[in-house]
Amino acid sequence: MALVDQHRVPSRPEPGAAPGTTPLDERDARRALRAQIARLERELGEALVAAFPFAAVDVRVPAPVAGPRLLGLGELEALRDALAERLAGARAQVARTGEAQARNRALLEDMLLEPGRHKFARLPNRALGEGGCGVWEVRPRLGLIGMLMGWWHVKLSSGCPLARA
Repeated sequence: MALVDQHRVPSRPEPGAAPGTTPLDERDARRALRAQIARLERELGEALVAAFPFAAVDVRVPAPVAGPRLLGLGELEALRDALAERLAGARAQVARTGEAQARNRALLEDMLLEPGRHKFARLPNRALGEGGCGVWEVRPRLGLIGMLMGWWHVKLSSGCPLARA
């Protein structure tokens, strides 16, 4: 006596289908691919949010065809692969931006500790991953006299310039 799988209903392959595949197998494959695509799209959106507004992350994936239609297994796999490639690029961009911001924060800390070593250095807030128009700058105290005496300090600009009429 043979055991029958309660969850799988045996069916005949459709005409033109690859040998050994059934519509049920294709449905399972479609479901798995759609779940993978949904996960990749969610992670790509999270990468975009993590990078905003300090890095430009390209999250576009071109549609295989114009207009609405049901994608085949090959097209779903191509879409999944394109999304995975975009996600890898987005994550690399976010990592590069984070590393650059960390280097700039270390530079700002060094500028604050030893301003004389960083004469006339400028570091905008956006390079630190912060908002606003402010710029950190190492300047001599008391102008020319301070420059000749070696009196340097770090100054943060007051922010965005006023709008002009």
